[in-house]
Amino acid sequence: MAIRLYKAYTPGTRNRTVSTFTDITTRKPEKSLIKKNHRSKGHNNRGIITSRHRGGGHKKRYRMIDFKRNKLNIEGQVAKIEYDPNRNARIALLHYADGEKRYILHPRSLAIGSKVVSGPSAPIEVGNTLSLESIPLGTAVHNIELTPGKGGQIVRAAGTYAQIVAKEGNFVTLKLPSSEVRIVRKKCYATIGQVGNIDASNITIGKAGRNRWLGKRPRVRGVVMNPIDHPHGGGEGRSPIGKPHPVTPWGKPTLGKKTRSNKKYSNKYILRRRK
Repeated sequence: MAIRLYKAYTPGTRNRTVSTFTDITTRKPEKSLIKKNHRSKGHNNRGIITSRHRGGGHKKRYRMIDFKRNKLNIEGQVAKIEYDPNRNARIALLHYADGEKRYILHPRSLAIGSKVVSGPSAPIEVGNTLSLESIPLGTAVHNIELTPGKGGQIVRAAGTYAQIVAKEGNFVTLKLPSSEVRIVRKKCYATIGQVGNIDASNITIGKAGRNRWLGKRPRVRGVVMNPIDHPHGGGEGRSPIGKPHPVTPWGKPTLGKKTRSNKKYSNKYILRRRK
């Protein structure tokens, strides 16, 4: 994927960059694999805002992605590569030999007409899905399960991959994109290769309105609010926050404070924390 730059015709195009979308082969999604997507936009069933800075945005339909890749030993052919408004990665439409169609995350370098397959005896090729115990050390993988049979839960964003660094007993050690090193059960499935659309992280929004298209509302800093609205608010002119450490609007420490629970069940699987 390439990045398209704009000349500074207006303030909104001065720093704006967009994808060229040259990797996409069709504009219309597969009808049988889309469904309505009601978004709560940060409100609960009483209309109360429970998650700030959400609302508006363009209407989207959800594409049903096959994260489980549980169609074993049946070959699928890549028919289309499509845009998905619900994620920054591209998706690929597979036509299986038995006539079924499914969407998968599009791995980097997987081309139209390529064949992919899932199962313990699948070859070590980009797009194929195997159990972690069957994948050689040093291989880049994505869409990794944390519970066997549940489907891929981690390493699904554009341009990401994890690396298999060790195998011991019933576990495989992975180095994740965040630099965290953790162990996962060897029976969990993962897909070989790196997620495509690797330039997604290099895109510059360029103007506030583009975030509004994505359903993101403006964020206002606490220091410019009144004391009634935020603990950082108040004071004359440009004043500091007036506290030993930054806090949230509800008084809890933030901006660097670790929020992960010390009692979380998966702590024992993490060998080295992310930086």
